[in-house]
Amino acid sequence: LRLTIHYYISSLLYFSSPSSEMVKFPLKTCFLPSDVIRSIRDPEKPNTLEELEVVTEKCVELQELSEDECLIIIRFSPTVPHCSLATLIGLCIQVKLQRCLPFKHKVSVCFIFCPLIHHLFLSPVNKQINDKERIAAAMENPNLREIVEQCVAEPDD
Repeated sequence: LRLTIHYYISSLLYFSSPSSEMVKFPLKTCFLPSDVIRSIRDPEKPNTLEELEVVTEKCVELQELSEDECLIIIRFSPTVPHCSLATLIGLCIQVKLQRCLPFKHKVSVCFIFCPLIHHLFLSPVNKQINDKERIAAAMENPNLREIVEQCVAEPDD
């Protein structure tokens, strides 16, 4: 099972130089999404998603769409094919990236359909992770928010 999350990032990082001129740096040199998501904890196990190989450094791809726009593709594979927590894992990845991106961005999430998984399973997952209102509602639920907070907290938090 390979589920893919596409993040569209439309911004550049700007830093002030000593001469008070704004200097722009390519996103690729400033931001490594794999560093952000590697510490997310699995909702059911004490391990991180990286330790369980749900996400790996190889699963993160950066594509420059233009000078000021970058596409971040994150593929994640739950530990079992019919993982009931796929939406929660996707929510945790999305929340962690939204919090850690140091610039304004747009996020678009979509799953690639896998022939081994029936589309009736993936379609609701797609809807839940793509719908901004559902994401906001999920984060308003105190029980769900607590789970997400535990999953995305840094080890030293």
